[in-house]
Amino acid sequence: MGAEEQTMPNVGPMELLIILLIMLLLFGASRLAGLGAAAGKTIKEFRKAIRDVEEDASETKPSKPSA
Repeated sequence: MGAEEQTMPNVGPMELLIILLIMLLLFGASRLAGLGAAAGKTIKEFRKAIRDVEEDASETKPSKPSA
């Protein structure tokens, strides 16, 4: 067996529309809106946490000792 390169399949607008319609059928419009809002809040909190960690890392960076 040789090493095969696996690539991600292209997801176009038609595939995204089909996925959205399936989710709409499974969850309903009101629940889907709530899931979207929750996902947005999660992403916002994740970005804030990353920013806080980066700020803490830059503040605690050791300075070069003078010779």
